[in-house]
This record gives sequence, C-alpha cells and structure tokens, in this order.
Amino acid sequence: MDQKRLLAAIALSVGILLIFDLWNRPAREAERARQAEIAATQQAAAPATPGAAVPVPVPPTAVANQAPGGATTAPAPSRAPEQRVALENASLQGSIGLRGARLDDLVLRRYRETVRPDSPLVRLFAPRTEANPYFAQWGWTAADGRTVVPGPDTDWTVEGGPLGPNAPVTLRWDNGQGQEFRIRLELDDEYMVTARQSVRNTAAEPIQVLPWARVRRETTPQVAGFFILHEGFVGVLNGRLVEWTYKDARAEAEKRRGPAVEQESPGGWAGFTDKYWLAALTPVEQSTQVRTAYRHSGEGGQDRWQVDMATPAPQTVAAGAEATLATRLFAGAKEVHTLDRYEGQLGIEGFDKAIDFGWFYWLTKPFFYALDWLFRIFGNFGVAILVFTFGLKLAFFPLANKAYISMARMKTLAPKMTEVRERYKDDPAKAQAEMMALYRSEKVNPASGCLPILLQIPVFFALYKVLFVTIEMRHAPFFGWIHDLSAPDPTNLFNLFGLLPFDPMQLSSLFHMPAWAIAMGITMYLQFKLNPTPPDPIQAKIFAWMPLIFTFMLASFPAGLVIYWTWNNLLSIAQQYWIQQMDKKRQTRAAAAPPPPKPVAAPSKGKKG
Repeated sequence: MDQKRLLAAIALSVGILLIFDLWNRPAREAERARQAEIAATQQAAAPATPGAAVPVPVPPTAVANQAPGGATTAPAPSRAPEQRVALENASLQGSIGLRGARLDDLVLRRYRETVRPDSPLVRLFAPRTEANPYFAQWGWTAADGRTVVPGPDTDWTVEGGPLGPNAPVTLRWDNGQGQEFRIRLELDDEYMVTARQSVRNTAAEPIQVLPWARVRRETTPQVAGFFILHEGFVGVLNGRLVEWTYKDARAEAEKRRGPAVEQESPGGWAGFTDKYWLAALTPVEQSTQVRTAYRHSGEGGQDRWQVDMATPAPQTVAAGAEATLATRLFAGAKEVHTLDRYEGQLGIEGFDKAIDFGWFYWLTKPFFYALDWLFRIFGNFGVAILVFTFGLKLAFFPLANKAYISMARMKTLAPKMTEVRERYKDDPAKAQAEMMALYRSEKVNPASGCLPILLQIPVFFALYKVLFVTIEMRHAPFFGWIHDLSAPDPTNLFNLFGLLPFDPMQLSSLFHMPAWAIAMGITMYLQFKLNPTPPDPIQAKIFAWMPLIFTFMLASFPAGLVIYWTWNNLLSIAQQYWIQQMDKKRQTRAAAAPPPPKPVAAPSKGKKG
C-alpha cells in the first residue's frame, strides 16, 4: 500500500465531510434565520408567568373535525365562553379546553426559544386561534350509528382542578339518552398525562362505541431539513420503528386514499417528533391491543396531520355496564434519561428511539452517557467534551502510537525516497518496487498515517449526532462567547470579531469564519507539518490546502464539534511530537553505538595421516 492509497483514504474522508456540509448548509441557514426571527420578535412576547395557567383567547367556532372512523356527535351548543382547567407541574404549564376535551395549550417551563433569559418559553401545543394549531384530544365514535357521542363542540363539566401531580381531574358529559362519558386525567411530575376514558350505559339497550385518543397538527410544521434528522411521524409498533416524513406520509395517504400507516399491535407508541420535542400516545397497559394510524387530510386546502390510537374493534357496552380505554400522552422534551425512565418504568418498548441517534446508535448513545456523566462532574458540557476526547485518545493510544511511529520514520525516509524516485524516474515500476523494498527494510507502513484519520470519522459523526439531536446539548454554554455548544460559533473574522458594525452573513453564508474554526485550522496545519511530506509534488499541494478546506468547511458546524476537533488536533500534535523526539533519540543512540563485532572464522583442521 503506497502514498496513493493514503491520499485516496484522506480524499474519501474529506469528500464525505464536504458532501455532509453542502447537504446540510441550506438547513443550517434556515435554522439560523429562524433563530434570528425569534430574537427579533422576542421583545414583544411576554414570557409566561410561572405558577399560573397560560392565558389563551376564547376560540371561535370549531372547524369541521372528523374523528377516527366518523362520528354521530352531539349538536353544537350555544356559543358561551369556553371554560378551561389549568394544568401545571415543574415541567409543564398550560390548560385544557373543556369544549371538545382538548389539551391545546402547553408550554415547557424549563426551555426557552433562545439562549436569552427573557426569551419566550417553548410552546408545544397551541389552540385553533393560533397560527399553528397543535393539540391532543380524547373522544368516541358511534359505531352503531345511533349513540350520541361527545363532539368537537361539546362542553364538558369538570371535577377538581387544576390538574397537577397527585391532583387528577375528571371531565364528564351526559348525552341525555342514558350514557355518561368520563375522561379522568392524571399528570405526573414531568411530561406524561394519563387519560382513562369510560362510558357507562344506563339505558335498556346495548350500545357500540369506539374510544380513541389522538394528537393533531392542523398545519405542516417548519422542519430543520437535515438529512441526518428525522422529523414527522414516529413510533414503535410491533417492536419495529415506524418513521414517516410529512412529505412521504402525504404521498402515501394520497396513494392509499386512507391512512398512510394503519397497524394493530399489542402496546407500542406513536406520535409526532420534532428536533427536540415529542407528542406521542401509548396504551397504559402494554399488553392492550390497539389500532394506530398516521393520517393526512387536506381540509380546506390546508395540510392536516393526525396520529390516533383506538381499540381495534368497537366496544359493546351492555345495559348497566361500563367500557374503558386507558392511554398515556407524552408531551414534552426528548430528554434521554426521562425517555429511558419511562421506557423502564412503564414498559414502553423503544421509547428512547424518539431521539434520532441514527445508524451509529450503538456508539452515539454511549457517547451521550459518557458526556452526561462528565457533565455532572464538571458542570460544563464543553469541559466534558475535552475530558471525553482525552479519554478517547488514551483508549486509542497504543494503536495511534504505532501509526505515529511509522509516520515519524517515514519522515526520516523522505530523502531516500526522493533519491529512489530520481534514480528510476524513467521506470515507475522499478521505482515502486525499490520503495516497497525500502519500506520493508526499515519496517515502515506507508499507509499507517491514514489510520488516525479513519478512526476519527465514526467518532466525529457520533459526536455530531450527540451535539445535534440531544436536547441536553441545546443552549449548553462553554466559556467566553460560546453560549450554545449545539450552534455555530457566533464570532466572525470578516467583521473583525464584532469590531465592525455589520453582519457579513447577510451577504453570504460563505462569509462566516469564527474564531474556533480558525484555531482548528491552525492546529490542523501544525499537525500536517509534523507528518512526512509526500514525495509527489501534487500530493504535497493537496495536503497543504487541506487545513484551509477544513477550516471553511467546519465554520458552520456546531461549536462543540469544532472545539472537539481543535482539542483532538492539539492532543495529536503533542503525541506526534513526543514520538518524533523519541525516534530521534533512538536514531542518535543507534548511530553512536559501535558496530557489532564480526564473527571470527574457526581455524580449519588438517587431515590426519
């Protein structure tokens, strides 16, 4: 294996990163624009007052609202002001609309839109009076075609309130024909709402109803658009991860003229995932057989999306009997330990897969655990990244040592290699054979230099995933000007790091050269200077340009990733420098040592006689 193969390996690595950067650059620019828009408008948005229900305007007449499978619903009552019951715990704050039994007002108390402390709290659910309605709802379908069931305009009465940990509420509605519908809601201290739907039949005849729960979006949300991040429908049904983007779900629903996905399964979960947030349904008992559907409709020319969970068949409720369905709604942040705890305590299979750890799940999630453990020790995720990188260096030290020793010897062989090329410049095959003989005699592997680079590729992508998809890294500060490790370094060489009063990024995203990217480029240049210079002039020029290429390429990457790369380069430089010094001492000792004595030939013995 010669220098050409080494060059090919490095070129492949650069190509992967370059394609990765170009693919994701438009999405990063869209996210940057979204954050700028939030920052520009946040002064006008007053943050929610902790400890009080978020005020929600009284919604107008509800839009036509098809429940799963159709429904015979109660006629719309007179339009009195809607009543609401407050909801609050340490993580959530909002209210439930008693008209239609909708949880359509929910903010996350521990998360804000930007890093600024006066930024608005993140809103997860919003009512139909807002621009992007998003809500959860519980109800029934009249499977027998005659039972009057509660509809989207039904006004429920409430017992108890506000809803909070150890403070359940019960919604009640009587259809006046012998059936009473109840929804008992319970809230834990984090993000889980338990809904126990029941219908009691006091009439003389049996009824058939289909209980259901659903999460509904009445607009298509703005997605980050990264190919390494899934946003849209997500769930684990029959032990299998089922993911559909909004675009693909629309196409499939139009093709099937029905739900994009419809499956029966024992237990499981399904919902909508955003980059950091999740709203998902799951039965309370994971042995419960349920039918889950991903739906799309184009009501009024507007895309509407729905995940619903229902019993596989209608429930027959005999006279004097009662039928129930118990489901849970997760509505909150995709915190790794929280999802793990729900998965373990409630038996929700694969609930941690709501976080898109990707193909390197086996590597990415352990990386997160390691970083999170270090964060709990040092109190800073940036420091955790530095310590974690140092630990990786120690783990790979023996393997990297062999590579760097070989590279150090390659550097000392450079004059001899140049001499061989000059001597056999008219005979490339002979030159190659002589160089391979030289490598063997000096015990040098010319391709060993690519090993440290190749080892970094899966580590790089796994760490990128951790920084990109885990909410624990969102708005996590480092030191100085880095207030969010998951976002690009905000400084810029093209305005002299803020001394000039303009934003070069308004001209083009290419005009972004932050301080940490420059530091990374410098360390990469120094590392390449320690490597043996390729004897081929073209290869040497390519290697010389690589630090500059990587500097521009990583300029728009998350600051935490660039800090990792810079620190990793510094550790590699220290290791290479130490090995080269040790190799020089070895060569000095070898040169100063006296040559071994030549063996003395034994005297020959004459013949007898």
